[in-house]
Amino acid sequence: MKLAPEQIAAAIGAEVVSRGTLGHPQRAVIDSSQAGEGDLFFGLRGERVDGGEYAPEALEAGAWGAVVETSKARSLFVDPGPTKGERAGGGGWVFAVEDPRAALQELARAWRRELGAPVVGITGSVGKTSVKDIARALLPGRVHANRENLNTEIGLPLTVLEAPAGTELLVLEMAMRGPGQIAELAAIAEPRVAVITNVGPVHVELLGSVESIAAAKAEILAALPGDGTAVVPVEAGELEAHLGAAPRLLRFGSGGDIEALESRVEEGVTEALIATPAGRVRFHFPFAERHNLTNALAAIGAGVALGAVPEEMAERAASIGFSRFRGERLELGDGIVLVNDCYNANPVSMRAALDHLASLDGTRRIAVLGEMAELGPGTPAYHREIGAHARAQGVDVLVGVGEPAREYDPDELVGDPAEAAELLAAQLEPGDAILIKGSRSAGLEAVAELLQSQAAPGSGSRGGGA
Repeated sequence: MKLAPEQIAAAIGAEVVSRGTLGHPQRAVIDSSQAGEGDLFFGLRGERVDGGEYAPEALEAGAWGAVVETSKARSLFVDPGPTKGERAGGGGWVFAVEDPRAALQELARAWRRELGAPVVGITGSVGKTSVKDIARALLPGRVHANRENLNTEIGLPLTVLEAPAGTELLVLEMAMRGPGQIAELAAIAEPRVAVITNVGPVHVELLGSVESIAAAKAEILAALPGDGTAVVPVEAGELEAHLGAAPRLLRFGSGGDIEALESRVEEGVTEALIATPAGRVRFHFPFAERHNLTNALAAIGAGVALGAVPEEMAERAASIGFSRFRGERLELGDGIVLVNDCYNANPVSMRAALDHLASLDGTRRIAVLGEMAELGPGTPAYHREIGAHARAQGVDVLVGVGEPAREYDPDELVGDPAEAAELLAAQLEPGDAILIKGSRSAGLEAVAELLQSQAAPGSGSRGGGA
């Protein structure tokens, strides 16, 4: 983050309360326990804790500087009093601002502009993390993208501030839990390309309807410049009414600007002939899931929008890797395959995961399903529909985890992940194919961890994305 102290103060509208060494910070942190040499600590106020209280500890740990609320900066560093005198040192820069969270966002915007790198912003109800992972691999140049789930009003600016000097492209996933949040993130990122993967009944409990979800996702379109591009599905559903706000549209999917004319899966590799406005190119993707082919089309669309050469994107396809818990494929021995897709769940992603389970060769197909959270009043009906879809797809054994999973009409209902793992360990047969999926709150990653710990030596895993 090659911004001098004066540039930082100007960018965030700060008063410099204490001066430290010259140079610039290496990264931004919000956890004082992680602060170290070269870090710029932001003392954010939470529901229970005021992070500004820990600014002295961050500086004593070697942090380059700290950003804290003005009142806190004065009480800790200007007039600390006799009991805090020893804590007020540290030798770092102290920037006093009205709102440290807003300052974090403003500094991220300033650093993005300093980099001059174009931004691909990715949002959607399902698939945005996988599209980000695929785009990070396919797109040209020095690409920086979110790690883990740093995709919120705090995580996204931290991601931008992690981008090293020389970054040529930013691929930024944007989360949404309410109206205005995508607009807030887009104001920081200022995307040139906006990818909306889809719109479905995710966070209905918070927004009230799929139409409201579409409107919230479409906030990213207003942030596009005059030469910007929106990459959206051919069948955009409730999103369609908002697409007139996009300067330029690229559609992905059957009949769209970017589509798979043909595809086949062999030994975990999807070979597909992809049509783009720049020509037809054959890709070899290191995944077998049909929904990830759709995610790849969206990522390729982002590349096309930026002028990337399709043949060069195809050459980079082998380097695609997925974030943890998203379709992670585990080999447990005796030919048993476990698909660990427990990062999150909603009706759209559940259907896609069950469709993938149905495509796997296995003696039996077993689905271990936890609840789908934040679906509002329609929650029981959504669960019943997914249970019926599992049966229609030929699932042999359906295990529900937790009371809400009763609505799946499972063959077995257990109380928690530990019981699920115990049940599976006792009943698994050679050649079984297992899917584990539920909302993050269900904690189903414990099932995969327990089963893997009991697996035969030599078992392994590979990312599959979800």
